[in-house]
Amino acid sequence: ICTVLIHDLVNDPDMVAMIAASAALTISGAPFMGPIAGCRVGFTEGEYVLNPEIEDMHDLRNKPEQRLDLVVAGTKDAVMMVESEAYELSEAEMLGAVKFAHEQIQPVIDLIIDLAEDAAKEPFDFQPADYSELYAAVKAAGEEKMRAAFAITDKQDRVAAVSAAREHVRGQLNDAQLEDENLGSAFKKLESAVLRGDVVKNGKRIDGRRTDEVRGIVAETGLLPRTHGSALFTRGETQGLVVTTLGTGDDEQMIDALHGTYRSNFLLHYNFPPYSVGEVGRFGPPGRREIGHGKLAWRALQAVLPAATDFPYTIRLVSEITESNGSSSMASVCGGSLSMMDAGVPLTSPVA
Repeated sequence: ICTVLIHDLVNDPDMVAMIAASAALTISGAPFMGPIAGCRVGFTEGEYVLNPEIEDMHDLRNKPEQRLDLVVAGTKDAVMMVESEAYELSEAEMLGAVKFAHEQIQPVIDLIIDLAEDAAKEPFDFQPADYSELYAAVKAAGEEKMRAAFAITDKQDRVAAVSAAREHVRGQLNDAQLEDENLGSAFKKLESAVLRGDVVKNGKRIDGRRTDEVRGIVAETGLLPRTHGSALFTRGETQGLVVTTLGTGDDEQMIDALHGTYRSNFLLHYNFPPYSVGEVGRFGPPGRREIGHGKLAWRALQAVLPAATDFPYTIRLVSEITESNGSSSMASVCGGSLSMMDAGVPLTSPVA
């Protein structure tokens, strides 16, 4: 648990929390492939800035001199996570920022290692479960049927075939194997091996596409005549209905953040109902998916919004995912771009 005890309103505590969590895990003795460290990178006047101040990162859209808010986490040897808000940087500039961040976290990782050498507890005597015999039995009983199931391009038919293949395997196992708590892991391992193996070997993905082939795309605008703007974006079996509503300054969102209260004139709601993936589930408050995917789409779209002085309206987007088979957040980005253009929002450029 990372708790902010004090805040100087200058340095964002999220990077401190990440590093503290890494240090705590490293000295705890728990199985951990770390340590890891993280940092934030800005980009001003062609120069990368390490851990810029909160004020520098706030409201980037209205700060043309500041074009990047990038968070990178990694180990000594590799980058583990990247999250960013960028304003039309080139590929070379983005790659340079990631490399810059990885270089800058090295001293922090070294410090955590030094701390562990002085204060770390004895490592837990942990050995992962050995289910090699169970996996061999599952593979022998079901590899052929599982491979045939994953060769089906239609998602619903494929899901049914995979389920049938699993039932066939269960019918070939003895009681002890059926009661083994690692049976689910053995199934997952087989499915992963079959799927990844076929992609690497044959160069075709699960839906029959080549590795360089895009799913079929259909885009429509102006579907809902009573709204300010609307778009239906479909990519393969993923579809989002995105609606734009324009309001006045009174409709701006008030955000009470740790470093102060401010207002935002761009709101994006991402809704992922259970029926979009063929499931029966309850509707409740926004979950991890809705918040995280919505933030991804928000960051992509707000970078091309016009300045408030040029377009003094509050913009609210609602993305309703009607079906999903991957990349629904990106469908929200594409549909959101189309929907706002349908509403007459003068974007600086389309986003996909």
